[in-house]
Amino acid sequence: MEPDVHNVLLDMVMDTDDVSTFLTGLTQLAAATLTSKASGEVLCGLTLLRPRTMGTVASSSELAQRTDEIQYAFDDGPCLRAARENVVVHVPDIPHDTRFPHYRDAVAEHGLRSALGIPVPLVGESRAGLDFYSTEANAFDDDAVAAAETFALEASKSLRLAVRMAQLSDASKHLEAAMQSRTVIDLAAGIIMAQNRCSQNEAVEILKTASSARNIKLRDVASAVVASANQAPTTTHFDR
Repeated sequence: MEPDVHNVLLDMVMDTDDVSTFLTGLTQLAAATLTSKASGEVLCGLTLLRPRTMGTVASSSELAQRTDEIQYAFDDGPCLRAARENVVVHVPDIPHDTRFPHYRDAVAEHGLRSALGIPVPLVGESRAGLDFYSTEANAFDDDAVAAAETFALEASKSLRLAVRMAQLSDASKHLEAAMQSRTVIDLAAGIIMAQNRCSQNEAVEILKTASSARNIKLRDVASAVVASANQAPTTTHFDR
C-alpha cells in the first residue's frame, strides 16, 4: 500500500464538492491500490448496510456495481458477509468456492475469479464493506489482504469526515435559505407597515392570514408583496 494513501484520501475529502464524488474516487483509489501485474484487473465497490436497506453507494466501474448487486439478489456473498459479521472474507478462486454456490455461479459468468470482502468500521447501526474483485484467481495474497484492511481503516476515517462535512454544508444551505426567507418576510412586513400604517406584528399577521387563506407558503406571499413594490430581485446580505 502506498504510504501517502491517508493524505490522498484527506485531499479528496477537501477537494470534492459532494460525498458521492468522494466515494467514487475512494473506490477507484482502492482498486488501483490493490492492482498489480499478478492481480489482474481489480474492481472495487463500497457496500452500505442500514437497518432496513442494503446497497452499493459507490463503485470503481459498472462491472463492480453489477457484481455487488448479484450478492443482494441472493442476500449473501463475501462482501455482504464481511460487512455483516465484521470479518475479512476471502474467496481465492470463485469457481471452486463452496460457501456461496449461487453467488459463485452468477459471478463466474462475468469472468471474475477472486473476491475479497473487507469490513469498514462505522459509527452507529450502519455497516459497510469494501468489495474487491479480480479477473485472476488467487489475486489477493497476504500482503494484498493486509493492504486492503489498512485501506479500509483509512477509508473509515475519511468517510466519517466526508459525511460530517456534507452535514455541515447542508446545515449552511438551510441557514442561508432560512435567512433569505426571513429577509423577504421582513421586507414585505415593512411594505405593509408603510401602506397600512400598522405595527410590525400586525403586518406579519396580515401576511400569515393571506398565506392561510390562499394556502400558499408565507415566504411566497411575502415575495409577491415585495415583487409588487420592487422589480429588482431580493438579496440577502450577511457574512459567511
